[in-house]
Amino acid sequence: MSKFSTRCWKRLVPLGLAASVAAVMLVPAPAEATPYIVKLVQQGNNVVATGSGTFDLAGLTLVGATVTGPAALQPSDGYVMTGPLSNVAIDSYTGYVGPTSFGSGNNFISSDVGTGDTVGIFGSSTYYGYPNFWVPSGYVSGGALSGTSTYDNASFTTLGVTPGTYVWTWGGGADQSFTLDIVTAGVPEPAALGMFGLGVLLIGAFVGLRRRTA
Repeated sequence: MSKFSTRCWKRLVPLGLAASVAAVMLVPAPAEATPYIVKLVQQGNNVVATGSGTFDLAGLTLVGATVTGPAALQPSDGYVMTGPLSNVAIDSYTGYVGPTSFGSGNNFISSDVGTGDTVGIFGSSTYYGYPNFWVPSGYVSGGALSGTSTYDNASFTTLGVTPGTYVWTWGGGADQSFTLDIVTAGVPEPAALGMFGLGVLLIGAFVGLRRRTA
């Protein structure tokens, strides 16, 4: 092998290694259950709740059908609901376990803007006598759901929510749960972490190349 070929090979190896690692990091995960997660975040002067995912209702007990009003929050009773402001038909279930509150706020606060599917949970049993979980009327396990609710001119402090991750479960399946993730500012998302890692790898490869050719 000539000196030129050897030099080119040495330059390409670090970049090839970095590209391989990056490719592994960016390969999509196999399709699987997507547990329902509601993220509550501060966006400017508003607080926004965004929920998406699926449920496996096996193991829950159907309490009955009812009609609900606007989506809302009541942290002291573990109540959070996302979705439209208009009244919609929902099915009520019980039979899960989890936190009875996610903050000290004891006021029932309706959202100012809402879209999508109505999905909610009531961790406390003080109102109905048992915890309540709601999905759109006629929902079938595995169906994708999503919804948002916006609280204008609000903050975590005024709403009385405590940042953290709260999980209600009713079985061993990945989608037999309801998660509320109250996210504080400055916490990077997994995608951002992946891009950061890719950048570090490429910079490291470039530095190593410069040292070898100096």
